[in-house]
Amino acid sequence: MSSSSDDDDRIPFSRRPEWSDVRPVPQDDGPHPVVPIAYRDDFRETMDYFRAVYLADERSSRALYLTTEAIEMNPGNYTVWHFRRLVLEALNVDLHEERDFIDQIAMRNPKNYQIWHHRRWIAEKLGPEAADKELEFTKRVLAYDAKNYHAWSHRQWVLQSLGGWEKELDYCQKLLEDDIFNNSAWNQTFDFGLSYNQEYSKVRYFVITRSPLLGGLQAMRDSELSYTIEAILANPQNESPWRYLQGLYKGDTDVLVSENQVSEVCLKVLKIDHSCIFALSLLLDLLCYGFQPSDELKGVIEALRKSEPASSDDKLASTICSILEIVDPMRSNYWAWRRSNLPSKAC
Repeated sequence: MSSSSDDDDRIPFSRRPEWSDVRPVPQDDGPHPVVPIAYRDDFRETMDYFRAVYLADERSSRALYLTTEAIEMNPGNYTVWHFRRLVLEALNVDLHEERDFIDQIAMRNPKNYQIWHHRRWIAEKLGPEAADKELEFTKRVLAYDAKNYHAWSHRQWVLQSLGGWEKELDYCQKLLEDDIFNNSAWNQTFDFGLSYNQEYSKVRYFVITRSPLLGGLQAMRDSELSYTIEAILANPQNESPWRYLQGLYKGDTDVLVSENQVSEVCLKVLKIDHSCIFALSLLLDLLCYGFQPSDELKGVIEALRKSEPASSDDKLASTICSILEIVDPMRSNYWAWRRSNLPSKAC
């Protein structure tokens, strides 16, 4: 939106000689609008002239400038953005200049879907040469708001469509060094499907599984397992690395069950904090997959059975469900449902 001083200096379209041939088209709200919107006079006039140009399909320099004014007043207007793209193509405008314009608009409106859509259109037109600029721009946006979904989505699209994978894992590493609880960075290094506040987990997983330079999940699993376990032990109540740990074995439960380090990290955490929801939940999943616990792990669960009014059922999995009903009261009904639907192979 223009500043008040800009508003004072603004010349109405009706007084601009270059627009004298255009008859503005007022908005039609019908004969009896229930709740008419009190538009500002400059906004109303701008949109009246935009409708005239849009209906005439005028793809000219002045039409392009008109869309600029309309966007500055309301950057969320889909129709104005759509028409601007038609005009840009018709005039064969330098899209590098258009990107500079978008830089300014986007930084003031970082969560505006229409702006990100337009930016992707520009990047797609420019091709691989745009990759570095786009990645740098998303980095700037994420420096202000590390969980901006639009920025993460755009960044992932750029990587897959235009390239730029070379430094992405290092970028994820830096984000997690700055904030180990940055859920979004954990997933650029997880496929979409986690909750909004787990965005960082998606980022790291995304890079590991999609980058053509790293060899895929199986090639990276051992090193990622070590990194994740270290993060868990440093902050057992941080849900992101627990989610990420399971993501490393997505679709491969047999390997998850046979990997001793997974059950061992659950054991280490539960020795320190017997009410750690994430350790108990992962251990429950392991038991449901057929995991055979060690005597030491059985002993820890037995100790939990005595410290909490848990189930008298002999199954460890049932005991864990009962404990989770107590330590995770918000989801107690879920854990009760899990307890009543344990697979026969669960210990």
